[in-house]
Amino acid sequence: MKKEALKDNWLSASVRSKADLFSELNALLKGLDRLFNIKNLPMPENEDPITRNFHDVFSIVRDSIFVILNTIEAVMPENKKNVYWFQRFTETKLLGDYGRDRFREEILRQDTVEKCFYLLYDSFINLKGIVNDILRNQDISYMTFMNTGQLISKEIRENKYFNPFKAEINEELDKIRNQKVSSIVMSIDDRRKRKFISVTLLNLFRILRYLRFIGAEDTSPISLNKSILILCLIYSEVSAFRQYVEKVILQEIKDSGIEFLIKAISYQMSIEMKRVYKQELRDVFKRRNNAQFLRGRIENSQGILRNLFEQAVVQIVQYFGPKSEGPEIFESFTTKKQQSLKLRDDIYAFRTLLRKFEETAADKDHRTRLFNSLKHYMLYFESFTFKLLRYDDYEEFAKFFNDMATFEEKDILDERGFEKLLNKVKAFSIFLDTTLRQINNRTELGVVEIDMNRVNQLLNQYI
Repeated sequence: MKKEALKDNWLSASVRSKADLFSELNALLKGLDRLFNIKNLPMPENEDPITRNFHDVFSIVRDSIFVILNTIEAVMPENKKNVYWFQRFTETKLLGDYGRDRFREEILRQDTVEKCFYLLYDSFINLKGIVNDILRNQDISYMTFMNTGQLISKEIRENKYFNPFKAEINEELDKIRNQKVSSIVMSIDDRRKRKFISVTLLNLFRILRYLRFIGAEDTSPISLNKSILILCLIYSEVSAFRQYVEKVILQEIKDSGIEFLIKAISYQMSIEMKRVYKQELRDVFKRRNNAQFLRGRIENSQGILRNLFEQAVVQIVQYFGPKSEGPEIFESFTTKKQQSLKLRDDIYAFRTLLRKFEETAADKDHRTRLFNSLKHYMLYFESFTFKLLRYDDYEEFAKFFNDMATFEEKDILDERGFEKLLNKVKAFSIFLDTTLRQINNRTELGVVEIDMNRVNQLLNQYI
């Protein structure tokens, strides 16, 4: 498409004034395509897709189409929306076959951005009706799911302007907007290294842009489904990114320092992606009716991924500009040392609470109060600290939290129930001792002691 054809006044003005919405539209279109690759779905590896019912995933497709249409209409002036519906009425009610042929040929020519925009809107209006009808069936097969995906992908990819796959780097959206980062990249003398680092950072900033569209604070089904869509997109993006950097490192960049840095980042990504997609999001389809559960898992996943990619950006920038600081790049950046300190303090407080609970065997009233304090503390830990755990520690924490959820106050007053709970508490308390020793060995902590003032303030909130 010629550049001059892109100058549609109302759309140009809308792109400038509603840039975030166009950025979100780009992410949603790309995510909807990636959703139909089952490798991007948080599903058990041993699940056979041929025998699976895809009704739950199809509801994400429906809600994503709904959000895409809402986004399109949000950037569209009311008079332009009226023009579209008048044209649609004319096409379906007033024109004959030859008139419709000419009308379709005109819009399918896509020689202006406005026609591309109307075509996208028209396509998703039609897809909405088809997907809603398919969802009336309670059992949706793998082939129906995949065939629908092929149709949707075709509509997205054939749009000349809004196709998110037309270039690996979108010049309008993929930008390094931080001046500090830009100047450090431009200071790299070797052209090949500069290009590689530029593309690497652009990819990381793109993923961080996608993370902004996860609405973890909203528990509505449509918002939660949109968030799952974005998380599936990020899984796809990270897989492609890791393949790219490892291929280029091996073939083009002959620098042992950069190679070590990028491979370390890629390895960390592989660990944290398992943490998110194999642990945090493991049961998202089974527990779709539990909005609070989904919200918590999505919020944790967003936090883990944001921290992962922000840390990766800062590591790369600091390699070339050692005096650079994380807060210069990301406003709310927390260093690995700060994260390790918080994790250690919170686990130490957790272990202290468990020990106090172990000491309550003779006093049933005190036992009940501490049990409730412990459950309240666990809610805090799950909301604010869980995302700081390492992949290898997650399962033990998740198992203990799930076990604790099965106990009620009446079990605490029953001696057999209390003994059963006490055994689990003692075993987990020993595990926390081991975890604390491992955290103390982290390089970033050095010889810094536990902040007992913070630990005591934290405990005072729950005891």
